Amino acid sequence: MTEHTILAETTEVTSNFIRQKIDADTAAHKYQRDGLPSVITRFPPEPNGYLHIGHAKSICLNFGVAQSYGGRCHLRFDDTNPEKESVEYVNSIKDTLKWLGFDWVDAAGEEHLYYASDYFEQLYDFAEKIIEAGYAYIDSQDADTIRAQRGQLHEAGQNSPYRNRPVAESLDIFRRMKAGEFKEGEHVLRAKIDMASSFIAMRDPVIYRIRHVHHHRTGDAWCIYPMYDFTHCISDALEKITHSLCTLEFENNRPLYNWVLARLVEVGALTQPLPEQTEFARLNLTYAITSKRKLLQLVEERQVDGWDDPRMMTLVGVRRRGFTPESIRLFCERIGVSKADSWIDMSVLEQAVRDDLDEKAPRAVAVLKPLKLIIDNFPEGHAEPCKAPVHPHHPDMGERHFKLTKELWIEQDDFMAEPVKGFFRLFVGNKVRLRYGFVIECTGFDVDDQGNVIAVHANYFADSKSGTEGSNNYKVKGNIHWLSDASASPAEIRVYDRLFTDPHPDAGGKDFMQALNPDSKHVSQGYVENSIADAAPETHFQFERHGYFVTDRLDSKTGALVFNRIVGLKDTWKK
Repeated sequence: MTEHTILAETTEVTSNFIRQKIDADTAAHKYQRDGLPSVITRFPPEPNGYLHIGHAKSICLNFGVAQSYGGRCHLRFDDTNPEKESVEYVNSIKDTLKWLGFDWVDAAGEEHLYYASDYFEQLYDFAEKIIEAGYAYIDSQDADTIRAQRGQLHEAGQNSPYRNRPVAESLDIFRRMKAGEFKEGEHVLRAKIDMASSFIAMRDPVIYRIRHVHHHRTGDAWCIYPMYDFTHCISDALEKITHSLCTLEFENNRPLYNWVLARLVEVGALTQPLPEQTEFARLNLTYAITSKRKLLQLVEERQVDGWDDPRMMTLVGVRRRGFTPESIRLFCERIGVSKADSWIDMSVLEQAVRDDLDEKAPRAVAVLKPLKLIIDNFPEGHAEPCKAPVHPHHPDMGERHFKLTKELWIEQDDFMAEPVKGFFRLFVGNKVRLRYGFVIECTGFDVDDQGNVIAVHANYFADSKSGTEGSNNYKVKGNIHWLSDASASPAEIRVYDRLFTDPHPDAGGKDFMQALNPDSKHVSQGYVENSIADAAPETHFQFERHGYFVTDRLDSKTGALVFNRIVGLKDTWKK
């Protein structure tokens, strides 16, 4: 990685060099073709795992660019590595894209869903053509030997002893490979380019290998599979992609991308104009990891509760955490597109969801750590009606109605038997206002055999109800929220925080497991307003004083009432 730049809370959009290139290509009529839009992009995931937050940047870029230029974006699964791929991952990726608000159906209603496996026959035919043209050969050495012969960055590689194998012999072996006559590793097909190239990717790369593995779409029809660098550029060309947008790690592979396409034009298999690859900086997020291998380690070692654990930076995880599609798109818009790698602070992502939900999330009261409050002088059996706005800035959203009774639930943190300096909430002799209700004065408290406070006692002032004449005569510094014991709904409350305490948990070879945050998840049994007890899965709320929460999208389907905290009202990590 190059220079690391920390980007904090900002809405400034980085200058988009990709759009500038597209503008220039459009002005030059570079991709003016009958019946086709001048901008066609693609999002090409390998279906070997769950998408993570880094993929969101590529998704928003590819689909967003196509949409803004009146073009289209293809969804293409790069399924050439059957050992690790499955229909489960295919379906998950489709579902995630739909959730983010993107579609691969164009304005005319035509679906543009593709698989690299759609092109296996054409890829094989193209491979035969470049063998016949002398641009590829069969190498019969093992993988370790081939790897060793590639050399180092500042050291030329060595030619394979099979590099000048006769075309007819290479072609014969290749066809027998396809027929299943050989074991895995006996032969590979290599492009014949330049073993002294400064780009190691150009040093006679392997473009086909033998794999006797069942494919999730083609079954056992094939036992040889093309490599990514051979497949990807051809797939782009066959689909008439104009701008192949990928992250910086593929920059050194661009010469190979262009070489394969140029050779296929030369042998008459493809025609101009060809797609062009353009690289952009990947998303590097602080306090997170996006390596599939390391994410898998977290899952397998049970440090998290699966791929969709709300602390994981998988997109299924952030969805279950409660991040909205709009907040993810807003986040990607804010970080912009650049050519240089940088670190994006986690606070930018967290602020995006706050900004999205602040305007639309209904308010509600929840007590996360309940403590009983008994108003001793409140009339027995009486239920005082109280009300509050659903949203303080949107009167059109209506009001919430609830009852204040003799016994209430308050937060444990709102009472101290021995108050510290600056504590303005409940302690013996102090007055506070019950939010939307009356002013009360604490008169005492009960403890259990271990000395733990189990109930607080108070008296209320009948002429102090919020919104009534004379209520302003009471001047108090504390204002606490509450729920009636008679009507509050029990709920499981899961308070999530960042999974790591180190902003760069795996940088420089560090063991990221040592940076796990022991306080990243707290589960408590609390109470919520009865009016939200029937909220559907993935319904968002702002719990007053606590932050933004969502009904769990899975557990809530079972009938359990579970809320996940998305983020707090403020960034508690800011130094």
